[in-house]
Amino acid sequence: MRLAPLLIVLLTALPAVAAEPLRLGLLTFGTAQWEIETMRTHGIDAAHGIRVQPQELAGKDSSAVALLGGSVDAVVGDWLWVSRQRAMGHDLTFVPWVGMTGALLVPEASPVRTLADLAGKRVGVAGGPLDKSWLLLRALATKRHGIELDRIVDRTFGAPPLLAQQLEAGRLDALLTFWPSAVPLEAKGFRRLLDVAAIPAELSLEAQPPLIGWIFRRPWAESRAAEVEAFRKAETETRARMCAPGFDWAGLDHLTRATDTRTRDGYRAGFCAGTPGVVELDSARRLYALLAELGGEDLVGPSPVLQPGTFW
Repeated sequence: MRLAPLLIVLLTALPAVAAEPLRLGLLTFGTAQWEIETMRTHGIDAAHGIRVQPQELAGKDSSAVALLGGSVDAVVGDWLWVSRQRAMGHDLTFVPWVGMTGALLVPEASPVRTLADLAGKRVGVAGGPLDKSWLLLRALATKRHGIELDRIVDRTFGAPPLLAQQLEAGRLDALLTFWPSAVPLEAKGFRRLLDVAAIPAELSLEAQPPLIGWIFRRPWAESRAAEVEAFRKAETETRARMCAPGFDWAGLDHLTRATDTRTRDGYRAGFCAGTPGVVELDSARRLYALLAELGGEDLVGPSPVLQPGTFW
């Protein structure tokens, strides 16, 4: 009988979980899936008084439609897109999640040692001609060697899996790809020529702003500000747990598709290296200006400057 008062005390000590879930639009094989599944499996969302509800989306276009249409509360994307949407009248805002990551890979025996050595080579670029990593790589090549990569290489744009296959088959001499796609290639012996995260510092952007984050509709976020803040804390705690010694990354193999320890360790290292720092608006504005100069209106839309309110 004495257990009843103790049970009441324990139950009242638990945080009340919000009635409405946070509906998160996630790409089927995106790295956000790893974190959100961990958050839910370990009850970290509930510990912070919220309930996250993942909804799988097919691609970036469907993410934009789902967010703007209100069928999800948040999606993962970059703040340049948020600024562009704000300039077009969509009141969105951005919460940092991941720093700038990616890699330029070449075969282990490749004679390519510098960006200048890429002249005349076949280079694959994950994404399209407006991919941010590609634009930054072009800027770096100009600064280091006075060359325009866009003109001196035989470039191929496409999806990371297809380009990875072409690199392995010897139909590409180098590949600029997102870090989750670089990990299994490095495990197979391909060499990292350059880390995308190192580029901003060479371009005098020492405090690089996290490029990828959670995007909300601002009116919705303001109406549920306490839950947004709770989600940020839950996300930080989840990442810390995943990056702590002893976390079982093998438990995520069904999402990462890792089949060996080296690949699994590579995913852990890449994920943890992406932990975002504090956003410095001046650095963000300078990076925006650089990318706007390189990508033009096709990248940033009608606004040549970073829109106020882009960051939450």
